[in-house]
Order: sequence, then structure tokens, then C-alpha cells
Amino acid sequence: RRSAATCLQTRGMLLGVFDGHAGCACAQAVSERLFYYIAVSLLPQETLLEIEQAVESGRALLPILQWHKHPNDYFSKEASKLYFNSLRTYWQELIDLNTGETTDVKEALINSFKRLDNDLSLEAQVGDPNSFLNYWVLRVAFSGATACVAHVDGVDLHVANTGDSRALLGVQEEDGSWSAVTMSHDHNAQNESEIQRLKSEHPKEEKTVVKQDRLLGLLMPFRAFGDVKFKWSIDLQKRVIESGPDQLNDNEYTKFIPPNYHTPPYLSAEPEVIYHRLRPKDKFLILATDGLWETMHRQDIVRIVGEYLTGVHHQQPIAVGGYKVTLGQMQGLLMERRARISSVFEDQNAATHLIR
Repeated sequence: RRSAATCLQTRGMLLGVFDGHAGCACAQAVSERLFYYIAVSLLPQETLLEIEQAVESGRALLPILQWHKHPNDYFSKEASKLYFNSLRTYWQELIDLNTGETTDVKEALINSFKRLDNDLSLEAQVGDPNSFLNYWVLRVAFSGATACVAHVDGVDLHVANTGDSRALLGVQEEDGSWSAVTMSHDHNAQNESEIQRLKSEHPKEEKTVVKQDRLLGLLMPFRAFGDVKFKWSIDLQKRVIESGPDQLNDNEYTKFIPPNYHTPPYLSAEPEVIYHRLRPKDKFLILATDGLWETMHRQDIVRIVGEYLTGVHHQQPIAVGGYKVTLGQMQGLLMERRARISSVFEDQNAATHLIR
């Protein structure tokens, strides 16, 4: 899933990608909800009060976000009231906590990620009298999602990352060549600091907390939304499953307890936030899930997108198999090269071009 929206009551734009596992439910929910939590976290106290008063009196609410959607984007209408009530509880608590200080973007991003993940967990524990919603909130909680979100406000770029999606800045050097600046760190077994963090949080489980490059031998990302199987106690998991709908009870995955499960939670949705002040040579930002980074080198990705956006395609010298090349053969090689160039820029956007 991916989302894009402009903050209407504060400055800046939000962009994000969300990679689901064990089903799409968690990625879908996070893609719909996270930006609202971020936008609310950034609001000044007087705006929060104004919104709450509007709800109490039944007046129209100030729009918080302007979404930039594709016509085929799906939003869950059935869950909208549930989502709104949880968001309202959050802004009411922010009103009560009034510190008089302006929340900075980094703090807002961290608080929003953690609060939404907490709400996903709480909604699943409480359940819902509506059978569809009751099953939905459980599906969301028992599946999982990574998230990589950028907040861009003028020259100020913040990237909040939870999991193994990635953000990459495309930089055009003075000679026209392209270079890549990584704007996030993967939270997986390739990140030694993440392994050390998990071992320090579970000191008596150093041999089992990460096995075969996976959390408890099962999960690739070391941070994620949802995935309550790696967060809840065994008793809570059993209690929720036993009281839940039959579809949940019949699901072998939800009933399965991870091995060596002694000191939960093993998983967190807390993001790592990186700040960068944009320069004139910073030309674009790529947000993508791990499937892209596993397939292509970051330098190649930036070069391909940069060439697409500028319309300038740097060709490699023609390699020939020997010295005896006829003029006809050379003409054939040049015609092939020209045909490749003409097809390079046929796509309507850079993402489609990169996939091709």
C-alpha cells in the first residue's frame, strides 16, 4: 500500500509505503490511519480544541488532510467510525496533556507510530459488537506491516521508518551524474545494531531471539505494526482467540505460538527518524518496500529514475566482439541502441518506468 496527503492545518506533505505480511489487513489499516495520527500530533492546542468543540456541537470539522488518491484506492467505510473514535480519544488526551510546547516533527512521528500500533492492539482486545468489524480488527492485529513515511516541509525532510522498507534520496552532481543518499536504516538481521538492541532487551535469550536471520526464527522485520503474536502474552493471545469469531479459531497461524516465547513484547512499531535539510542538488525521493532493494542496487535505481525525470540517458560505449566489424553490423548495433533510447521514456511515471 502507499499513501500521499497534504497537511491542511499545519505545513508539509506526507508520503508513505506500507508492506504487509501474513495478509494485507494491517497494511491497509495503517495506510488509511497513520497520516491522521501524524497530522493530529502536529496540531497546536487551539486547533485541537476547535476540532473537539466542533465534534461536541455537531458542527462540520476542519479538514485535517487533503488526500492524493488514485481512483482505485480502497478505504474501509465500515471501519471509519471505529477509526474516528480512536483518533478522537488520542486528540482528547493531547488536549488534556497540554504542555504549552510546540511538538517537533520527529517527536510527532514517533508518537504517532507508537499510538496507532497501541490502538490496533487495543481495538483487537476490546472487540466490536459488529461481527464484520470484530473479525476485521483481529485480522489487522494478527497480520503485520512495515512503514516508511516522509514528511516534507519546504527544505525540511524527515523520514520515519519501521521495518525493512527504505527511503533513498536522488542527488544530481555538478557533472550531471547521479548519487544516492540513504534516508533510513533497515530493521532486520542485516543491521547489527538491531540485533544488539534485541539481545539487550532480552538478555537471557541471546541464542534464540534472532535465529536464521529472523525474529524468533520466524519474522524478517525486527520492527512492525500489528503482529500481536510477537507482542501479546501467551495468555492474552489465547483469551482473545478463544473469545473471537470461528474464523479466527480455525486459523492455524493465529493459534500458533512462536518458539522460545518467554519475554514479550519482542516487536515494536517505534520508528527511527532521520532528518535532512534539502539542497538544490537533491532532486527526488524514492520510498519503496524491500522487494525493490533486494532486486536492484540503490545506485542503479537512482540513475534510472534520474535519467527518466531529466530525459537524459547516459549510454555505455558500444562493445563489439572483435576488430572485424562491418559497417552493416555497426549500423545494426547503433539502430538497436537508438530503439532502446526511444522506448526508455514511454512510461507515464517514474515508478512504472523503474518496475519495467
